Amino acid sequence: MLSAKIGNRTVKEWIIRSAILMAGLIIAHFGVTLFLLSDLGSDPFNVLVQGITGRLTESFGLSFVTHGGVHMGICVLIMLVLIVVDRSYVKIGTILCMLCGGPIIDAFTWMLGPVVSGSGSLAARIVMVALGCVILSYGMTIVIKSDAGTGPNDLVAVALSDKLKLKFSITRLVVDALFTLAGFLMGGTAGIGTLICVALVGPVAGIFLPVNERTVSRIVGKFQS
Repeated sequence: MLSAKIGNRTVKEWIIRSAILMAGLIIAHFGVTLFLLSDLGSDPFNVLVQGITGRLTESFGLSFVTHGGVHMGICVLIMLVLIVVDRSYVKIGTILCMLCGGPIIDAFTWMLGPVVSGSGSLAARIVMVALGCVILSYGMTIVIKSDAGTGPNDLVAVALSDKLKLKFSITRLVVDALFTLAGFLMGGTAGIGTLICVALVGPVAGIFLPVNERTVSRIVGKFQS
């Protein structure tokens, strides 16, 4: 059964790569939770989500619209565009990221909320944001290099980097800046934490990408042998 193939990979390899993706997703969302609990602003993608949610609610009177619903809607739209442009980017891991990201953040928030909060000193909160961004970058690159799929919002930078032949670190920085700017202009909340995230995640991810590419290759090779 495990030797059966889906595409050019065996079921066993898909299971291994999906497990690696989930490990990376947990690490990444631990970093996201630290970032959010610091209460210094939203990450770039959620600034965009906040802006669109506010615009739909205030300008069009769509009071039933929620942050989570808009987040999911944007992710679905990104996936549809990628399916048209290059469907190879949308894999089982893309669905896993969409379905599991929120619950993982909720779980970490429940565990860390009583001991980590935005009530500390500004210096301590800035350190927490920076640490969260580094952890996010590390986990995100595990997810990307698992090659089992990537979250729709992360796929924007991945696809543009591939298609335009640009370094991922630069592409991610530009994409995050555009998310932040667009969201802010529509009324999303951006703070010093958002700026730290824009400045750190792309460059730090560029450092971790080759490291985790080798790590994933070793793990996949070990469990396949």
